[in-house]
Amino acid sequence: MRCVEIPKINLSQYKRASSRKEQIVRFIWNIVWTLFARPIPRAILNGWKIFLLRCFGAKIHGTSTVYSGAKIYAPWNLEMGAYSCIASGVDFYNADKIKIGSNVVISQKASLYTASHDITSAHNKWFSKPITIEDQVWIAAESFIMAGVTIGEGAVVGARAAVFKDVEPWTVVGGNPAKFIKKREIKN
Repeated sequence: MRCVEIPKINLSQYKRASSRKEQIVRFIWNIVWTLFARPIPRAILNGWKIFLLRCFGAKIHGTSTVYSGAKIYAPWNLEMGAYSCIASGVDFYNADKIKIGSNVVISQKASLYTASHDITSAHNKWFSKPITIEDQVWIAAESFIMAGVTIGEGAVVGARAAVFKDVEPWTVVGGNPAKFIKKREIKN
């Protein structure tokens, strides 16, 4: 029998990924959103919330909706097309870009995380990759989208699905990990 040395995780070498300046700007952003957006019920005064997000660098179309209960880590990494909606309880850990197309619905308590840690690194190295949500997509309630994923045009991510790989256009996926369920067809 061979003796195999088991490697050790050593977090003493872990380095913070964001600069002190970015941490301060995020701190200010959190205060601004908490005081001036969160108290506003749901989708009321949407233009005001879009204004606040734009002040911190977000690129959001004026017809989109952002509920006050949404949590956006870094608004400067958010792009959002026309007639799209971010519902209450949505959590964007957007250390990297999140690009949302037009006519997209991201339902309650969905989580989109553009960063994580490399589990093969002894130092738990941090990494980030953008997330792209193309036009006419529905991300259902409590689903999870991982860094580096693209959700193709017209796709549906089922409730509580966990998506770790790209989703083809006009398909429905669900489960953990998310798997193909069927093609999406629009009937009039």
